[in-house]
Amino acid sequence: ACEKGGQWSEALGLLFEMSVGHMELGTITCNAAISVCEKGGQWSEALGLLLELSAGRIELNTISFNAAVSACGKGSQWAKAVALLADMTASHVELDIITYG
Repeated sequence: ACEKGGQWSEALGLLFEMSVGHMELGTITCNAAISVCEKGGQWSEALGLLLELSAGRIELNTISFNAAVSACGKGSQWAKAVALLADMTASHVELDIITYG
């Protein structure tokens, strides 16, 4: 719901409340949060969330990286987008048609 409404701030607030409330954060939930940041034009928030999650126990996947790469691209952060592609390869995360899109 937050993604469709572009409510990236609310989505991050919900994610924070879930973590404080000791609720299990999964890859799908975190991907949704990265995606809502991407849709809201918040490349720095999307990238920060990806980096924070990679340091934690959340398994990042192709969708996680694709949303962050897209956010960086939309924000004209080309060097960061290219660095994320290198990170995907180094992390053995599969690159797909959306990654190259």
